[in-house]
Amino acid sequence: MTDEGDKHADRDAGDGVDRDVSDHIEYGIDDRPPLGESTVLGIQHYLTMVGANIAVPLILASAMGMPGDVTARFIGTFFVVSGIATLAQTTFGNRYPIVQGAPFSMLAPALAIIAVVTAGGVGGAGTDWQAALVQLQGAIIVAATVQVLMGYFGLVGKLQRFLSPVVVAPTIALIGLALFDAPQITSVDQSWWLLGLTLVLIVLFSQYLDIKHKAFRLYPVILAIAIAWIAAALLSVAGVLGSGHPGHVPLGDVTETSAVLPIYPFQWGTPEITTAFVIGMFAGVLASIVESIGDYYAVANMTGSGAPSEKRINHGIGMEGLMNVFSGIMGTGGSTSYSENVGAIGLTGVASRYVVQIGAAIMLVVGFIGYFGQLIATIPDPIVGGLFIAMFAQIVAVGISNLKHVDLDSSRNVFVIGFALFVGLAIPEYMANFGSTLEFRDAVALEATLAPLLEADAVAGTAIAGTLEAAIQAFVDTVFIIGSTGMAVGGLAALVLDNTIPGSREERGLAEWDRLTEDDAEFETFWERWTGSDADTDRRT
Repeated sequence: MTDEGDKHADRDAGDGVDRDVSDHIEYGIDDRPPLGESTVLGIQHYLTMVGANIAVPLILASAMGMPGDVTARFIGTFFVVSGIATLAQTTFGNRYPIVQGAPFSMLAPALAIIAVVTAGGVGGAGTDWQAALVQLQGAIIVAATVQVLMGYFGLVGKLQRFLSPVVVAPTIALIGLALFDAPQITSVDQSWWLLGLTLVLIVLFSQYLDIKHKAFRLYPVILAIAIAWIAAALLSVAGVLGSGHPGHVPLGDVTETSAVLPIYPFQWGTPEITTAFVIGMFAGVLASIVESIGDYYAVANMTGSGAPSEKRINHGIGMEGLMNVFSGIMGTGGSTSYSENVGAIGLTGVASRYVVQIGAAIMLVVGFIGYFGQLIATIPDPIVGGLFIAMFAQIVAVGISNLKHVDLDSSRNVFVIGFALFVGLAIPEYMANFGSTLEFRDAVALEATLAPLLEADAVAGTAIAGTLEAAIQAFVDTVFIIGSTGMAVGGLAALVLDNTIPGSREERGLAEWDRLTEDDAEFETFWERWTGSDADTDRRT
């Protein structure tokens, strides 16, 4: 079985158009480096997203008041789900080399659910953290089921016809810009020398020494993290970096966990479904979809591939939905495409699907090993912060590079791009003033607004006001969740403006982009590749 159906770079695209492979790409999507090299490269891909894949479960565990011994298994479950989801996406989904992991876009509704349950707003069996977790699982499973239908019934792919470079450029750029204030970077007690050491090493290896030796070109991230971590560990052992220092490496924690973690479906209990929670979680799913589409375009751009076809987008989002359902069954906080991994492709030039699959298989296995999770958790935040700066700066640049297809002398284009970038930063910054959807409800005086309706409804003896209350609460929660996601705000703003303000196809970059976008026939699903469909055979001949 060959991979020709996914090879878009440096070949005829089927319409007489040659697409150029980026000269920075060392291994293309279909390349298979030697197993040993692929193993190291795969681990490197996963190290770039380890901060987020640990941060999300830690944030959720803290909000639920989860015991420490359970938290270790909780983190391990996230890695197991990440490994399986990545293997499924790269094999059966969009087949792009994108790691799947815990989403920040679904974190806001998750925290809102936890806050309501732990405050006694919704009943549940077991302790508070268990009651919150089974409600979270139920909300994710149902909301993700809708995502599956949106993907495989082609609803998401229909958006492609409305996406021009004017829309995609700020959306991708905001993936990186939205994390400029990540606590790993802007913490008050930041260890700037450790962050700076990590960042300088990454830049040194990837930009200056890359021509000196292949190792520097392929492994800049893993080399930088290893050197910075060893330096911090040695200083921690020597007592220079105390336990309160942000660069402290708690090596003793590694041995204080179980060797093997029991991870299995429904390990926290049977999921429970509450309609209001499902609606709130679906807003997070929508934000995740917008971010994922931006990641798809970013990977295609980096690798010199054609922009993703409607068919590829549908299969990608559909598979993300299936893996979200799976994450709910396993008891985590969801799964989505990881922008950190996209940044790693830009830094290392390694875009091999095979490499990502090897890394996913390793994460799947080590997720069951308690020592691994604790060892990864010892990577100090300053090191992760240095990594974030290098990777997300790369993603910002990739987004901006899409503007080469549009007319930047056009005032309408300049306005749309500038407006989308500004609101994509400003509105989430405003939403950050509220810790949860509950606080946002208070800010918009939702209870005071609904009180007269509820009183009148009680007198009339009907249930109209109760239904209206649930609908309005769902709307307010959706506004908060989407408004907290920069790429969703900016992307939606650009989408509306670009498709309503008059502009020619040449002006908007659509004419050029049509030439570069892959046809649906170019993307083969796993089933088509396995069975060798007639359409595929005709195209190859």
